Amino acid sequence: APLTVEKIMRDPKWIGSSPANIYWAADGRTLFFNWNPTGAEADSLYYITLSDRTPRKASADMRRNAVSQNNIVYNKAKNGYAYTKEGDLFYVEAKTGRERRITQTTESEFSPQFIENDTRIVYNRSQNLYAWEIATGLTTQLTNFQRGNAQREATQNTQEKWLQQDAIALSEVVRERKQKRDSTDAINKRLRPKELRTIYLEDKNLFAPTISTDGRFVVYRLSKPATGAKNTIIPNYVTESGFTTDINGRTKVGAPASSTELYIFDREKDTVLSVKTTTLPGMTDQPDYVKDYPKKDTATKKPTNRTVSFRSVEWNDAGTAAVVDVRSTDNKDRWLVLLDPATGNYKTIDRQRDEAWIAGPGVSDFPARIYWLDNNTIIYQSEKTGYSHIYKANVSTGEKVQLTDGKFEVSSLQLSKDRKTLFFNANDQHPGDVQAYRMPVAGGKRERLTTQTGNNDFTLSPDEKWLAVRYSYSNKPWELFLQEA
Repeated sequence: APLTVEKIMRDPKWIGSSPANIYWAADGRTLFFNWNPTGAEADSLYYITLSDRTPRKASADMRRNAVSQNNIVYNKAKNGYAYTKEGDLFYVEAKTGRERRITQTTESEFSPQFIENDTRIVYNRSQNLYAWEIATGLTTQLTNFQRGNAQREATQNTQEKWLQQDAIALSEVVRERKQKRDSTDAINKRLRPKELRTIYLEDKNLFAPTISTDGRFVVYRLSKPATGAKNTIIPNYVTESGFTTDINGRTKVGAPASSTELYIFDREKDTVLSVKTTTLPGMTDQPDYVKDYPKKDTATKKPTNRTVSFRSVEWNDAGTAAVVDVRSTDNKDRWLVLLDPATGNYKTIDRQRDEAWIAGPGVSDFPARIYWLDNNTIIYQSEKTGYSHIYKANVSTGEKVQLTDGKFEVSSLQLSKDRKTLFFNANDQHPGDVQAYRMPVAGGKRERLTTQTGNNDFTLSPDEKWLAVRYSYSNKPWELFLQEA
């Protein structure tokens, strides 16, 4: 039958309800998903278990207590994990299942991270970092970011300075008072605990501070909206109040883009370093499209450094280095750089140039898929060949190896907990046939895990023994399958 606008715009209820938002519970024995088999007003949370594959509706207690695998962060030893739920933070011993509540506040805590050999858990609260010591339960504030500028001390003019010096010189009482006050202040300063450095943000926005695994360095990003960049406004006519309201939209295409700056706070030396990007290879390269406008002087102008944004920071286990994903704001270049936090220096691991747009599976993800195998080796994705593939790089020697190759795309890349295996989707058989695969991190033959022709979107269980597969075909809506990995 021919397609019509009426048929295309019909409520999808006539097809039936497909499962969505699939996630494993932390214990790996229960699989949750949203589903609406009864045609209710909205989807409900359902679940199956490894021993009972019959979908059942989750109870209120189950919905409240379910911990999603997506919210879990494991420690290095994989014998404990932290997770966030409803804005609070929890720690669980994996072997015993013993759970400890770390926070219970009106503020939201997020982004847990284990540091210092798994002895402390760092988290973000109101854009400042705090550390909770597992053994003692002690919480320590690690950063003190504040908006605005530092207050300047009042300065005296020449007359005021002379009057003060004259009063001290001529009055023995005033002189003794000042000596006592200075002596007391000096003693108090020696006895007072070292104050946490205040880092003022001025009029910039703080974004995603992250700490090295040894607890010494904090890397943070500051952004400032571009001058003259005006947001669009979308009128919303259908409202409960009956009055038209405005919805703030994005800037228009071609508007100046905001840029970001990268800084390193050395907690040991109590110093802040700014990371300069002027030495990135190709930093002044202009897009090819400027050649299409010969009447403009753009192509003949003196080369200038482009603005960049810092997308993600990934620390190695030792805390001695981090891989930073840097993008040009014109979306033509991507650099992966190895950052030395002690000096602020870096070296380029990989540069990807795309005159169309830097994007693709594993590249445009936020954050992009970047994994450390050890303190010297990373796994990442790049569209260098025109297709998104997996690469391995030695950050010390600069040696790079392409692990997958061909006229197909790799997506949903995951590194196993033991860092020996890669799980991913690939459409190597046909552009519309997406299968799940497993492959050693050294490369070589990839093992196909799924068998049905179509789109096999997988979710790996926490113990990496099971795949929850959301499958669809050109004439079949999404359905849920369970199989061994």
